[in-house]
Amino acid sequence: MRLMLTAMSVMLAAGLAAAQQDTADNPLVEGPTWSALKEDIVGTTDLRDGAALFTLTAPYRANDAATVPVTIEQTDLTGGPIRSLKLVIDENPSPLAAEIRFGPAMTPLKFETRVRVNQYSNIRAIAETPQGSFMTGRFVKASGGCSAPATKDPAAALNGMGEMRLKLFDGTAAMSNTRREAQIMIRHPNYSGLQRDQITQLFIGAHFITKLEVKQGDDLLFALDGGISVSENPVFRFSYIDNGAPELTIHAVDTDGNAFDQILPKMPPA
Repeated sequence: MRLMLTAMSVMLAAGLAAAQQDTADNPLVEGPTWSALKEDIVGTTDLRDGAALFTLTAPYRANDAATVPVTIEQTDLTGGPIRSLKLVIDENPSPLAAEIRFGPAMTPLKFETRVRVNQYSNIRAIAETPQGSFMTGRFVKASGGCSAPATKDPAAALNGMGEMRLKLFDGTAAMSNTRREAQIMIRHPNYSGLQRDQITQLFIGAHFITKLEVKQGDDLLFALDGGISVSENPVFRFSYIDNGAPELTIHAVDTDGNAFDQILPKMPPA
């Protein structure tokens, strides 16, 4: 009995150690892929270490490779506001997942989205500030995200495409100069072109949101150029300074030329 309890204790300790390792901050992993990609992504731009300026948070082992949460948060304002960002997934078929521009109300930046990860890969954020270009990132263990089957059949996925919802986390009405947190959800299959129809087994053509613009009143919050690595039914959670406008306006365009426009009140009617 004593030997059995000792063995169980050792196994439990090993399990806890593995869990702690999986949740610990994990750095970028050296590899040849980034060297081959770098010039196409940033040209000859000198990239400085961004670890002191902002963080990129992502799970070390993703629960779902098709919806991996990634959060970028600015921790130091001395480098100036983050005006734009490139999100790169080294090992994806299309590594540049998104290019995002931010309005002044998004400073200091806190921005979250969900991406597909096709195989074990570094995820990088490259930030542009008045002081230069900065990069940081994390290594994520996930595979099959770009080819994972969509959650609905093609006909069902297209039903209601372009519908949008806004969630506010403080529940108050619009107030000028108040920092708030919001989440926008857009219904769209965001097909990568690598998924198969589960009935016919034929590939489903790429069909995804390429451009997204979010404003409060006339002021830009963020504008995104997206690719196949942004997840199905994209979700964007972000903090911003409220300018008092009563609603957010969203404009999105997909690869088929569909345009989706919606006005979302910051406080839904009672």
